[in-house]
Amino acid sequence: MSSDAVVLEAIDVHKAFGGVQAVNGTSLRAARGRITGLIGPNGAGKSTMIGLLSGALQPDRGTVRLLGQDVTHLPNWRRARLGLIRTFQVSREFGRMTVLENLMVAQTPQRGESFVLAAFAPRLWKEEEAARLEQARAILDRFQLSHLEDEYAANLSGGQKRLLEMARALMANPKILLLDEPMAGVNPTLAQELAGHIESLRDEGMTILLIEHELRLVERLCDPVVVMAQGRVLAEGTMDELRRNEEVVKAYLVG
Repeated sequence: MSSDAVVLEAIDVHKAFGGVQAVNGTSLRAARGRITGLIGPNGAGKSTMIGLLSGALQPDRGTVRLLGQDVTHLPNWRRARLGLIRTFQVSREFGRMTVLENLMVAQTPQRGESFVLAAFAPRLWKEEEAARLEQARAILDRFQLSHLEDEYAANLSGGQKRLLEMARALMANPKILLLDEPMAGVNPTLAQELAGHIESLRDEGMTILLIEHELRLVERLCDPVVVMAQGRVLAEGTMDELRRNEEVVKAYLVG
């Protein structure tokens, strides 16, 4: 894989919590315009790895690169401004804000954050606000949430909150999306709908790293798939290839 095809890369990353080595020399890559799956049994280190990639956690050693830039020691908000946007296992909407407001606050930086621009260049600020409003409503329409734009986010169903979180992630204009179990806790019909949205983003050129336990969805969406076990990468390939890998079968796929 050529270096310009790699959007996000972890190189020999380690992270321990006390005496527990959660991630132990893990290296993985997310290729441009593809959905890379990350699977493994509970306790394999997947969520810790997502924290290290996103900047929520700092590695004990190793390197994280985003678009060729070393971001190992950058905090998560700096990585977000470079285009790395993540979602969470449990949706984290702003419950006391409306659905539309949840999207409007996602895009940074904004001219209104500067007193000088807001006070002395109001036309530019209003033009930007109008453009963000148009973008937000287009994204809500894409996720079939337009009829809920004035609803408080706390009042949404669990599935609607999942859609809102993905919509808000898009509002931040990501270069790569880290989706941490986006189908968790949703009914099978909505899971298929979410999978369709993820596929369409991939088809439009979005780079995605996906953690998911439902292997049928992983097989549908992801190529390649990375398997973690005990803090290490055990194998990588298509789901068909992984099913023929005896180590993977023993560690994860049995049953």
